[in-house]
Parts: sequence; structure tokens; C-alpha cells
Amino acid sequence: MLTREPWMPPHASTPDTAEGATLSARVVTAKRPNHVWHLDLTAVPAVAGFWAPWMPFALPQCWPFCWWVLAVVDHFSRRALACAVFNHEPDADQICVVLNRTARAVGKKPKYTVSDKGSQFWCQRFKAWCKRRKIRPRFGAVGQHGSIAVIERFIKSLKTECVTRLPLVPLDMGGMAAELRLYLDWYNAERPHEFLGGRTPDEVYYRRKAANAKPRLEPRTDWPRKSPCAAPQAPARGPCGAHVELDLDFMADRKHLPLIALKRTA
Repeated sequence: MLTREPWMPPHASTPDTAEGATLSARVVTAKRPNHVWHLDLTAVPAVAGFWAPWMPFALPQCWPFCWWVLAVVDHFSRRALACAVFNHEPDADQICVVLNRTARAVGKKPKYTVSDKGSQFWCQRFKAWCKRRKIRPRFGAVGQHGSIAVIERFIKSLKTECVTRLPLVPLDMGGMAAELRLYLDWYNAERPHEFLGGRTPDEVYYRRKAANAKPRLEPRTDWPRKSPCAAPQAPARGPCGAHVELDLDFMADRKHLPLIALKRTA
């Protein structure tokens, strides 16, 4: 059953329109920052939401049961450009307002956007907005694993590293937006990315030299200086046998946003 071709009605190549088939089939590869933006919506449960499978908690996907969050991520650098909070599922007009604000903040607009076929994106209002700005919308293939994997992976990180670690999810929009801004600042500047080779999104986005490529502290006294270290290869700074100290701090006193620094001691 898994390998059998799905049945299609006569004279129909895909279940979507011809335009949808064309847009989904094209593979877009980011070549520089702000070349491709990924967009997606997710519902974040609040204190009273998503905790019981019966009425009235099972159905209302709106405030105060949950927040709706729009995430915008740059494909090339994996930098989170924006997270907008809504008290109900936003429409296409609200999505366009956030994208306009994001483009003004970064000083550029993307050439492509990649999203799923949610009603906010798969509509004439959003497509017309893209057309006026010469942006080409692309859509993940329905039912195809990994078609919008970049934004889905970020949303997973957002929920597991931020939302679920808060003592209480704020019930006021300003408080929720502030928590998301703190997480975005930490995610972009402090969190190493495996896909980026241990660099942070800000280092790639702003073309900064990666911290893990700078000269390192070598605590082993007899370690040959020309021997390779763990990737990426970085030369030792100063004499070998350095005594080091791990300095741990937290961004805005949030225990889930650690700031870690390794320092040489006397």
C-alpha cells in the first residue's frame, strides 16, 4: 500500500491546481542572506490551553487558551528575522503587515518566500502582495516530509527551548512578545547551529568570523601545537596547559537562555 501510486481522476496530474503543481515542484536554494524567507504559523498553548481533551478546552484555539505565532526565518543563515504574536489565527492581511515590518527592519525583501498551503498563504491576497513586490511565493508539497523543514525545525526549537521552559506562558500580548524577542536575540547570537558548522546565525548573516574558528585555549600541557583538534581546526592561543574557567550567565535572568564563556585563569 505504501509503494502503490495514488489513484488520480482522469486528466488530472495533481490534486491541486496547475499553478500549485508548478510552484511546489520547483526547488529553491538560498544563495545569500535574505534570498529566501521561510514562513509558518504555530499555536502556542497558554496556561489554560491544550491541557484537556474535552470541552471547552479542546476546541478554542485562541486567547486565553493559546497564542498564535508567525515565524520568519532566513534560509541561508537560519537567522530568525521575526516572531509576531496574535491572539487568534491571523489572516493574510495581518501576515502581510508583519512581512512589511520585517522587510523594513532588515532593509531588504526576499526574492522567494517558502510556506505551507495554509489559508493565509494560499490565497489571492498574499499572492497579490508578493506580486507587487516582485517576490515569488513557493509552497511546500502537501504530504511531503521535509518540504518546509527549515521553519518547522525552528518552531520545534522555539517550543522546546523557550515556551516549555517558561514558568508560566504570559497571558498578556506584550509579555509574550517580550519573551519571544529575548529568545530570538539568544538564538541568533549565542546558539551554535549544527547545520552551520557550529556557527551562530548572526555570524553567517553578518559574515562575521565564527567564534569556533578563532584561536582556542589548550588545557593539555604536552599537546603538540600542530596536531589537529576537533573540527573546525583552530590554532592554540598562547602556551599549552592553560588553566581555564567556565563563566556561566543568563540573558535577562532567564535560566533557559544561558550565556557561556571560557576564560583563561592565572
